[in-house]
Amino acid sequence: MSTSPVPKRVKTSPTLIGTHNGHFHADEALAVYLLRLLPTYTPSTLLRTRDPSLLSSCHTVVDVGGEYDPSTNRYDHHQRTFNTTFPSRSTKLSSAGLVYLHFGKAIIAQRTGLSPEDKDVDILWHKLYKEFIEAIDANDNGIPVYPPSDTTTLTKRFNDSGITLSSLVSDLNNDFSISAPPTHDLETATTNGTTPPHPQAEEDARFLAASALMGTSFLRKLTGYHTSWLPARSTVLAAYESRFQDDAQGRLLVFREPTPWKDHLYTFESSSSDTPTSPPSSSSNADPPNPQQQQQQQQVLYVLYPESASPTAKWRIQAVPAHKESFESRQPLPEAWRGLRDEELSARSGVEGAVFVHASGFIGGNVSEEGAREMARRALEV
Repeated sequence: MSTSPVPKRVKTSPTLIGTHNGHFHADEALAVYLLRLLPTYTPSTLLRTRDPSLLSSCHTVVDVGGEYDPSTNRYDHHQRTFNTTFPSRSTKLSSAGLVYLHFGKAIIAQRTGLSPEDKDVDILWHKLYKEFIEAIDANDNGIPVYPPSDTTTLTKRFNDSGITLSSLVSDLNNDFSISAPPTHDLETATTNGTTPPHPQAEEDARFLAASALMGTSFLRKLTGYHTSWLPARSTVLAAYESRFQDDAQGRLLVFREPTPWKDHLYTFESSSSDTPTSPPSSSSNADPPNPQQQQQQQQVLYVLYPESASPTAKWRIQAVPAHKESFESRQPLPEAWRGLRDEELSARSGVEGAVFVHASGFIGGNVSEEGAREMARRALEV
């Protein structure tokens, strides 16, 4: 009995990504990781070189080559004439920003399961750039967070530069003879396709560790914004619009479950300047609020929420920071309560069920919702 020949499976070569060798930075480390999230680059091989003849053989080149041309998959930003920015932002892009500009929406759609045309993909695309990618672009292009003229009289209390992602990537450039993580899923290549000899192999392994650090950080941000931040927007808006039910001046925000509220609250406050900030007065003869009172009415001072979704969960009262990145509160919990716990705190505050108030006054707790509400009411009277 004759049998038909089994057709041979056509082997396809892995897509070749090129970037420079030598000292590496956060931007190309992230750019390579982002590309490898896409089907086109699965699998892919990485070639680290500055040799133009070798880079010309690559499917895609990032952060080297002196060329930005999406039609040929060239994404360098070091050209003198380069000035590309992300939509509605002014920071010049790095290789990470360029890859994200062109492939970010596809990556977000793929990782979240959303349709590429879904408006939430666009929201997440802008959010991730503003909160994560832009700082990498600025750092690589030497753009300071503040204009130099604004910081001439400022002196840092301590050095925080060593805890940034860019600093951690920079540390990986140093060979301290620490074993690198396995790289079986992040293949590198040399010109002849063999395993590169030391020290290039060791350098490449450290680059791949940097790429994994940047990439997994990006994915954690994406997951958080998709599964927590984005759904919370409607929850925070509902609480913000009903805040006058809990306080006549709208200074309390109450949630029925733990909710990431800070980012959304500042957004809603900044966009509500043209809308009424409190219910209309029942008296037609009531004097209009002065500017200072109006500003107070526009700002939420305390946020109340349960510690968990459990019906028996304790409740928290948290003071709203002066701004999103501030450690100072708009109105901390009363000085007399700070650092106290349990019975001593209940006696001092006059509120049953008090659990604690942090020494800085930015947060406190009570065993019940009503107790937390009473702590808020008393704090507002101080």
